[in-house]
Amino acid sequence: MIFIEYPKCSTCQKAKKWLDAHEITYEDRHIVENNPTMDELKTWIERSGLEVKRFFNTSGMKYRELGLKDKLSEMEEEDKILLLASDGMLIKRPLAVTEDRVLVGFKEKEWEALL
Repeated sequence: MIFIEYPKCSTCQKAKKWLDAHEITYEDRHIVENNPTMDELKTWIERSGLEVKRFFNTSGMKYRELGLKDKLSEMEEEDKILLLASDGMLIKRPLAVTEDRVLVGFKEKEWEALL
């Protein structure tokens, strides 16, 4: 499993503690230093079964700075993914990526059921 996080994010820290407590092994990846690529994002979005907009960190400063709340609905899916690939701070985190699923954000009950 790949655990994609921003280390200063409190939700990421909670998720990491949860993984460690449940003895789930993972490869840690810093979302800013090693931003997901366009191809990775396309694969993960498809694997997650979620809409692209669910991958956006809507509470982030960068999201607000760019005024994405109003712009996303008019953008093509490809452009949304390109935007996510351009800056890790736009991506909702943490991400837990396994061979058959992708979890976006940390919801303990969901993680418990799927991991």
